[in-house]
Amino acid sequence: MTRTTDEVADTDEPGLSLGDRGAFALLEYRDGRPHALGEFVREATPLLWHTVRAQGVEREQADDIVQTVWVALVRNAMTIKEPHAVLKWLLITAKRAAWEAVRKHRDEAKRRTELPDDTDEGVPELPSGDPTPDVEVLRNERDRTLWAALDQLPDRCRRLLRLVSLADRPDYKAISAAIGMPVGSIGSTRGRCLAKLRDIIDDQGESWEAS
Repeated sequence: MTRTTDEVADTDEPGLSLGDRGAFALLEYRDGRPHALGEFVREATPLLWHTVRAQGVEREQADDIVQTVWVALVRNAMTIKEPHAVLKWLLITAKRAAWEAVRKHRDEAKRRTELPDDTDEGVPELPSGDPTPDVEVLRNERDRTLWAALDQLPDRCRRLLRLVSLADRPDYKAISAAIGMPVGSIGSTRGRCLAKLRDIIDDQGESWEAS
């Protein structure tokens, strides 16, 4: 496939957005050079993961959904008409997959509540044979405390902090597309949200240094 130089910017260009890097990666993949797509997967996966989690999907299932989204991109790589829309395509696909997963989970939970309880009350549940290490217990407790504090924030703050928490280089344009927040307000809003989160943790009396 032949490409003109103005189809997509060079990846060495300063200030290139994640969306531009996605367009470049897609065109490279179409030309039989998958390396750029691998780099784009590494960069964009945290954003997709947090987008999926923001829809109410559990952590482990979010990993599966994100992998499915990348597989879908590869399958549709030759049919995406606008390379510069690849990041938007990924975000929309991830959201739809997350909504479907949440819907199925709710339907399954509803069916379970409607079924009669035919469990054998005389059979005790066997404990796990693998005790959790102390360090894992402390880490889990810290994570539970953090998520509990995060849940007390306004929805706008929760979604923003989840999106930027794992990204090495947060792409404000991509975050703006994911949550509908103006690019110019993301930095200041993030600062205010973090300050609110610290206040909540302080009010809970948790000592983060101890963990």
